[in-house]
Amino acid sequence: MVAIADLVLEFRQFFVNILSDDEKGILVVLKSNCPKARDYSDIEVTDGEEAVITYKVDGPDAILLGESDLHDTRYDALEVSEVFFDLGIDPAEVPNAACAQELTLHIYPSREFEDVFHTANPMIYASIVVVIFLFTTLVFGLYDFLVGRRQRKVMDRIIQQDKVVSNVFPTAIRERLYQDQGRRDGKRSAEQDDIMDGLDSGLAMSDSAPLADLFTNVTVVFADIAGFTAWSSAREPQHVFVLLERIYGAFDRIAYRHSVFKVETVGDCYVAAAGLPDPIQDHAVVACKFARDCLKKMHEMTRKMEVSLGPDTAELDLRIGIHSGQVTAGVLRGERCRFQLFGDTMNTAARMESGGERNRIQISPVTADLMAKAGFSKWVIPRSHKIFVKGKGEMQTYWMKRGASCGRKGLKASETRSDMSTVDETAIDDSDMTEGAGSDLDMDIDIVDGMTKMERLVEWNVEVLASLLQQIVASRGDDSNHSTFVPKVSLVENDFEEGKTVLDEFTPIIPLKRFDVEELKSRRRPSSIDIGDAAKSQLRNFLSNIAGMYRDNAFHNFDHASHVTSSVKKLLSRIVNTDEGNGLRRGNHPDTLDLVDLA
Repeated sequence: MVAIADLVLEFRQFFVNILSDDEKGILVVLKSNCPKARDYSDIEVTDGEEAVITYKVDGPDAILLGESDLHDTRYDALEVSEVFFDLGIDPAEVPNAACAQELTLHIYPSREFEDVFHTANPMIYASIVVVIFLFTTLVFGLYDFLVGRRQRKVMDRIIQQDKVVSNVFPTAIRERLYQDQGRRDGKRSAEQDDIMDGLDSGLAMSDSAPLADLFTNVTVVFADIAGFTAWSSAREPQHVFVLLERIYGAFDRIAYRHSVFKVETVGDCYVAAAGLPDPIQDHAVVACKFARDCLKKMHEMTRKMEVSLGPDTAELDLRIGIHSGQVTAGVLRGERCRFQLFGDTMNTAARMESGGERNRIQISPVTADLMAKAGFSKWVIPRSHKIFVKGKGEMQTYWMKRGASCGRKGLKASETRSDMSTVDETAIDDSDMTEGAGSDLDMDIDIVDGMTKMERLVEWNVEVLASLLQQIVASRGDDSNHSTFVPKVSLVENDFEEGKTVLDEFTPIIPLKRFDVEELKSRRRPSSIDIGDAAKSQLRNFLSNIAGMYRDNAFHNFDHASHVTSSVKKLLSRIVNTDEGNGLRRGNHPDTLDLVDLA
């Protein structure tokens, strides 16, 4: 007896529970190499048709789609095939009517599967990475830019500070200051902080050697501006500093040209020294040349600035004193330290200046001897009488000679001062000054740029009135916005009382335009308004005619009138004051009013 067991399994059972729940849309196509038997299904097929079945695998489940190849041909390139079932029979041994069946498994993705796994996430992630990279690059680039800019600012500040230090301290002293400061900083960082840190600088100064040197061959120059105190009292602060900056700036350039070291400026006194910090043999000659050039430059600049700074500017002179000897030079460390000179030479040079005369250079006997030894004996002449020097008693001093162009010959009687009446000492030929001096001594100080003193005063008054015209034009504004206000003066009759004058019978009433702060803010800057050459020409002719009407009276002349104008201008500038931004600013006195719109 023979027993036969038949086991039937669906192909579906091979494809269930093989994928996770999130994986859907896999198409599985089973293909057989044998034609489909008619009794395999109720579906009628033609003989010889290939047997094909398509399943769709959605996660753990498998669904039969049909007995044909139902995959999307667009995904043929993604096909994965494998032999699923093979009996292992050689086809040559199979009879012609029979078929050795072989099943092939073909796997394809579907649109559903593509929708699940083909997303923009990779592009998004890549974009995020690119953005992070670009942002990081931008941050580092910005950081590098900010650091570079800060470094440039620090370097610029260091360079500026170094220039300031170089202007105050000589090069050798500056390097020693840097080294001393470096040692102090190193010592301070090595010590532990405590409540006594505020005294570190003082202790460090006491622990290190002072920055001081002895210079045995030095010539010191004191140059004081004679008449400056009275002149500055009648000027505005801006005008005072304009004068000092221009004059001292010119002296600095002369000092640089002669290799003279500028020590300091004390008020209106300019102090310089030759022979330090770099010793030179002819320090006395160099100092005298420097003083001579400063004296000439002073005459030239004061006359040029009289046009802008007003009367009496041309009357400012230098009084110079020179002495040679040894000085102790160094830096007194502490707050606002600077390079200073000490010793008897400084005191004597100051006495030479204070005991001198305007527009003259007084030198000590020591300096005169050095000039003679250097071959410049013709440059000095003894003073007519001895002077008393504090701490030294009577001393025979010397004048440094001036050429005829450096005197005041040719000035009008009203411009000549009593301290310039020394004739024998000043009547010196130019040939006496040419010894080692060069040709730069020839200079006409009586007329600068072809203008006499009267013409300079006229020009100054022209500038004053022109500035007032600019303010009037600025107050009017545009023609379209110009106010139609016209002041009308009226008189009110008063009761006449005995003892009063005729003028007391009437009281004048002058109406003023209402003040508008917005209108003031909208005005143009007066300095930006050009009133034109024609208006200035008319002002010049008008003032020239007025100047010509004055007589040569010591108490009533055009020079005196210009002084009055300067005083009134200064007074009004304190009472009525507007800044450059067309904003209001209260006057210097608390009781004054801001009357800024009377034009």
